[in-house]
Amino acid sequence: MLISPRPELLAGLLTLLLSTALWAQDEPLVLDDDVSFDPDFGFDEPLFDEGFADSDDGGVTWLDNFTVRLSQQISGQINSHGVTLAQGFTLPREAETETNRFGINLRYQNPFAPGWLLQSSAQARFYWNEDYEYRAGGNRIDSEYRINELFVQRSFGQRSVKLGQQTVVWGETVGNSVLDVINTSEFRDLTIIDIEDARLNQMMLVWDYFGEGSSLSSFINLYPEFNPPAVRGSPFFFEPQFNLTDYDRDDQWLFEIGTQWRKSFEGSDIALMAAYLYENQLRYEDPVSGVGDAVGRKNDFVLLGFSANRAIGKLLLAFDLAYSHDVLADSFNFPGTGNLASPLNLQKDRIGTSFGFEYAINNDQNISLGIQAQKTLDENSGLQPGQTLVNEGVSGSWLVRYSNSLRNGDLVLSVTSQGDLDAESLLLFVGADYRFNDNWSLNGQIISITSSSDSPLVYFSEDVRLGATLSYSF
Repeated sequence: MLISPRPELLAGLLTLLLSTALWAQDEPLVLDDDVSFDPDFGFDEPLFDEGFADSDDGGVTWLDNFTVRLSQQISGQINSHGVTLAQGFTLPREAETETNRFGINLRYQNPFAPGWLLQSSAQARFYWNEDYEYRAGGNRIDSEYRINELFVQRSFGQRSVKLGQQTVVWGETVGNSVLDVINTSEFRDLTIIDIEDARLNQMMLVWDYFGEGSSLSSFINLYPEFNPPAVRGSPFFFEPQFNLTDYDRDDQWLFEIGTQWRKSFEGSDIALMAAYLYENQLRYEDPVSGVGDAVGRKNDFVLLGFSANRAIGKLLLAFDLAYSHDVLADSFNFPGTGNLASPLNLQKDRIGTSFGFEYAINNDQNISLGIQAQKTLDENSGLQPGQTLVNEGVSGSWLVRYSNSLRNGDLVLSVTSQGDLDAESLLLFVGADYRFNDNWSLNGQIISITSSSDSPLVYFSEDVRLGATLSYSF
């Protein structure tokens, strides 16, 4: 069995980064429920003229729906120190630049006809000297490209259908929900990132029905994917014994399916959900021959969930409950832990909950709290003498975030802190976003990590990271 040293240490870091990214995401355009087609519609009519027609003066108006953001980011670990991992063994942690890259993000939304919406987003990255991707590529400028989102939505009456690369989010607790395990995620850096860089959209068919005071939403994932292994050179990378590859489907047809029913009351909502899913994290085994690539094994499970929220004045309470049937006993549903192989090939049931609140202090200040806890049920059954679960007992984390908008919204200051329930680690993130005008903005952040010797985050203990991103949007 392939085991890498302490990969579970990524869990807290990834929770912090995902929660920070979630606060910055844009809301997609959703068409009104009462949008419908003319019943006399025929295929000889100019259906798409409204969304793709040129202007009267010959200009191409549909290109106005593009949003482009160019950005240059640089960040790194600035505190040279040593980390004691075992008695007599200290790992040096040198100050160094970790990221130095230029990014292009494209976003497109076009309600090109009554009841129709096309939405897409894509990104490109160019890695300069001193970036870990530059070093991992043999000290050469490297680049990569990815389509994040691409779907078409058709709305008619009380129904809506979306097909394409998209995201399904079920949890109510912002950034720390036990229910947000549908889409896979990928984190590479210990710095602030956009949600479109972290959450990987998947090929789905989503059907929504909006009734009187309630709604029903169902999805089919036509091509389930898995958390990709960490990129060589990134802070999250741990050298595996065997090379980690993508899952070999062998012409198998994999699918995921789920449905959610939501009921709205005055000041509150409740939701019930059920899904058949694959764990986002593969379990890797050594090749039988002892040479070659590690073998990725998938694991399917059933998820049952309940969520609720309650608005009381400026306070919004949130609660999530998840019951997972037949998950791997030692699995971690955190991105970046692709080099973790479960040494115990046991399937068990797990129950988890997350709850918290969001409070609007005033029009400019907000504070939120989220707490997540999970426990494997009947965890000792099936274990051999001397065997224990890595994540035995109750495990979880808490997360607090405060933000303050100043100078008419041109300056936003934020503080995010996160720790585990055992009080063995603490992550502190301080960020500032300043908008010079409608086009130019500057983001700065500092991340500090402290932990006890018993914490899985000990590898990053005393790390201090500083970063800045200059962006131009049009």
